[in-house]
Amino acid sequence: MTEEEKVFSGGVAVITGAGAGIGMGIARRCGQIGMTVVVTDIDKAKAEKVAAEIVAAGGKAEAIQVDVSKPEALDALAQDVFDRHGAVRLLVNNAGIETIGNVWEIPTARWETTLNVNIHGVVHGVRAFVPHMLRVGQEAWIGNLASIGSFGIMPTQTAYIMSKHAIQSFSECLYLEMQVAKAPINVCSIIPGMLKTSIFDAEAGKGEPESAAAHRATMAHMMANYGMDLDEGCRIFVEGMAARKFWISSQPEMTDQSLAGRIAFFQEQAAPALNDQTRALLGL
Repeated sequence: MTEEEKVFSGGVAVITGAGAGIGMGIARRCGQIGMTVVVTDIDKAKAEKVAAEIVAAGGKAEAIQVDVSKPEALDALAQDVFDRHGAVRLLVNNAGIETIGNVWEIPTARWETTLNVNIHGVVHGVRAFVPHMLRVGQEAWIGNLASIGSFGIMPTQTAYIMSKHAIQSFSECLYLEMQVAKAPINVCSIIPGMLKTSIFDAEAGKGEPESAAAHRATMAHMMANYGMDLDEGCRIFVEGMAARKFWISSQPEMTDQSLAGRIAFFQEQAAPALNDQTRALLGL
């Protein structure tokens, strides 16, 4: 029996944005180690497909349509899951979107969706579930999806990068609050590097400025050709949560590079500058 099975088997996992990408990968891994997986996504058909795959593989899963940009939807989800299952051992606030474009060119609607999904979806996921977790009083886990982008900068990916900086600081503060409250809740910051997901697919860019298409296509090509296997990355994430780690990176070397660059940036007190890799990516 693996450590993940010892810690999580028999418990309930609730994962947002689990109809695709990292959420899907974590959901599949949770199903493999014996958890009852609540697969949530704004796209009900995608959530149902993932849940069906978990069940077909011998696991337990159910699908629920949830729009994390609506706080009341997360309140209803938490109430429903605790009413029916009694407890939640693992909450993964994964739902997120990538938005590309110069900040002044991104339409208001796309800005609002990005902030509401990437930031408010995590904040209100925690706000909705933690009171129930505290009431139950059992050890529980919260994994919030950050990114190596939480520690770096990238022009034209500003909306996403900003949101991930916010999630990293939110998770760090939440971790400390759990210590102050002496709560039996483990907080984990999940830091993906480059994994093979669909986050940069063309259809995911609906609502972005036309100028974003070329950058999105370049990133999609990089993810498909150089990204880490999705299931392997998600195995690392679940393994790290079971070990009660706060920092869980799929590709530590990429995270280290981002952190080192940020430290040098502050030490040198220099203005932001485009490096050769960024210039090449942007076709400059």
